[in-house]
This record gives sequence, C-alpha cells and structure tokens, in this order.
Amino acid sequence: MASGGKTGSGGIAATGGDGSLPPGGRSGGAGGAGPGGQPGHSNGGARGSGGAGGTVGSGGAAGCTRDLLKRTVDAYFTALAAHSAGALPLAANVKFTENGKVLTVGQDGMWKTAGMLKGAHSALDVTTCSTASEAVVPDGMMDLPYALRLKLVDQQITEIETIAVHPGDYKVSGSSFASDPAAILMSDMTVHWEQAVPTAQQNSYGELTSWMDKYFKAFPAGVCNTASSCKRLENGGGSFSCSAGASCQMGMPTGTPVLKSHAIFADVDAGIGVGFDNFMGNCDMHIFKMYGGMVYQVDAVLGACSSTGWDN
Repeated sequence: MASGGKTGSGGIAATGGDGSLPPGGRSGGAGGAGPGGQPGHSNGGARGSGGAGGTVGSGGAAGCTRDLLKRTVDAYFTALAAHSAGALPLAANVKFTENGKVLTVGQDGMWKTAGMLKGAHSALDVTTCSTASEAVVPDGMMDLPYALRLKLVDQQITEIETIAVHPGDYKVSGSSFASDPAAILMSDMTVHWEQAVPTAQQNSYGELTSWMDKYFKAFPAGVCNTASSCKRLENGGGSFSCSAGASCQMGMPTGTPVLKSHAIFADVDAGIGVGFDNFMGNCDMHIFKMYGGMVYQVDAVLGACSSTGWDN
C-alpha cells in the first residue's frame, strides 16, 4: 500500500513522517500536523530542479514574485464576481478554458453568473510564474468547487484554465458523485494549505513536482510517501484515505503514462504541489500538501470533459 514509511519507494527522504515539526510548529489535527510559521514571502520554487513536464516549462521567471502572483489571483476572483475582465492584466494572446472549452475571457461561462469568492487556497510558483487555486465560487445561489490555473509572462496573464463543477459533472462508476464545497473550505483548518513550511521541513521543487509526475504516470501505483492520516477529497467529497485502492511502485515509471498531465508545478514555501490532466474523461486538478517528505492531503477538482483544451 502507499502510505509510508520513513523513506517510501518514491525516492523522497521522509524526515518527520509522523507529522512532527520543529519547536514552534502548529499542530494540525486529523489531517496531520500543520507546518509552523507565517505565510512565506520569499521566492518559493528556487530550490531543486524544474517542473516535471507539461505546458508550464521550467526555468526562472524574471520579475515574478509571490506578491505579484497573489495579487493576480485576488484580482481574478474579484473580476470574475464583477463579470468583467477589464481590470485584469491580460496578454493579447491570452487563452482561456472552462471545463475544457476554449471561451472568451470576461464574456463566457462562469463570467456571466459567478458570485463573490467564498474561499480559496493557492499555490504560488515563481519559477514558472504560475498559480493554482482550489476554490469555492457561487454560480447563482449554488456554491461550486472551482479550480483555477494562471500563467503569467512579463506580468501579463497568458493562460487561464478553470474547472467549475456543477451537480452531475463528475461521475464514479456511472453515478453522480456529490460535491461538498464546505469541506473544501473547512480543510484549511487541518491542512493549513498556505501556511509556510519551516525550512528544515521543506521539500525541494524537484521533489514536489516528481511526486505529482509519478502519481499521474503510474496511477494508481504511484501514490507514495503518504502519511497514515492523509486524506483525499474529490470536489470536497469522500474524505478517503490517500492509500485506499492505491500502491507505491519502486522507481519512476517508464513507458506510456497512465494519465497524461499538461501542467505540473509547485510552491516550495507552502509545500504545495499541483498537476492538471485529463483524469479518465474529466478535466482535473490535483493539489497536495507535503512537508518532511510526507504527503498529508490530496484534493482533486474534477468535471467531465472530452478534452482539457490543453492536451498536446
């Protein structure tokens, strides 16, 4: 099974696999101990190698800071609720998708109906100048699980990928799987998604992206280094054990990937890794929290689509 021991076969040294932290760390609860310290403001992602693959390439992004990325995410959700993209720093060639369909930003899809953001947690990656957010956004009177990916070049938004999950959009074995937006919001009480990981507990950029890369390529045999308390939510629902129905094979898989991702990146400061793919007929974002070599939460936002709109 996938949960792990001190090292696990995923090749990541697991220091403090029991969720322990240096003095001053804050305890998390059912989802594992939360990393201590205040939200980071350094340039996360500077450590380790570049991303594992996908359209979001590796390499530094000049002029890209955590503050810039956070402001851009905040501005996006504000603009979405106002049904106007006029205030956003959009590049002339910006590409926008919602549930795999290429649409006009500011005019189509949730841009017509979205309400004010209920809550979100985000990964900020200055290495690729990309962000990923797991959020709850109202569509009229109904709160929806919502995933957002932004990519910036020269401080302008060039890529916008979104997944808005309406009732019936995600099915398991042919039956609709119920979303639980409230659980997405409540998860931060135990996971502390954006809280900075102490330096001694941080995993490198390469370790975070490699974990996600192996997860997709070998699924479900690439679920490695998960803490015994690790939970997996799908659109907020389920609260499964991360190791349920999964295993951890030795080494990095070769050959044709089980799941093909088009974007994998990470926020080293917060210990968040993220990947976007077509998950068995669903547009999908996976986001996880890792520190001390162990994964403490894995969330997915999934909605039916024939193509992500970013497939190579």
